[in-house]
Amino acid sequence: MRHDLQPHPDFPCRVLGGLTVEAARPAPNVLQLRHRLSGVTDGLVLPPTAPPARTDELWRRTCLEAFVRLPGAPGYRELNLSPGGPWAAYRFDGYREGMANADVPAPHVTTDRDGDTFDLAAAWTLDLPSDLPWQVAVTAVIEAADGSISYWSLRHPAARPDFHHADGFVLELPPISGP
Repeated sequence: MRHDLQPHPDFPCRVLGGLTVEAARPAPNVLQLRHRLSGVTDGLVLPPTAPPARTDELWRRTCLEAFVRLPGAPGYRELNLSPGGPWAAYRFDGYREGMANADVPAPHVTTDRDGDTFDLAAAWTLDLPSDLPWQVAVTAVIEAADGSISYWSLRHPAARPDFHHADGFVLELPPISGP
């Protein structure tokens, strides 16, 4: 099922017509995200292609993100992916507390650009229990050539953009059996 992300009302976006995501668990420890940026204009800043290396502070530029937790758990994972290739994965013990690199491998990523549409699919192997449901918040930071930034999310639960907010974890992916 495709879900629409919305820009935060205080940070409008003039370089995209829309941003959608499909989230799934195709294997017990795998989170698959398929992002579609539509109505892309020349004003969208896509980072240059770089080796797919773990890189901090990707959120300062165009970056596709997800936050994953177990229901009711204070800790969560933050996943950041630059459309150019670099990625990051963090573990938090609680709301913005105890941040450390998560022990996950680089995601498998594919991209496709067709006219004013940019698709990016990523499969992340996570270090979370596979026999429990996962709650997911899907977000994005979009940079425009004029220097403006928009903050996209499935739900904006706070007056200011806050992707770590517990009420943003709106998708629930049940566990699956099998390898």
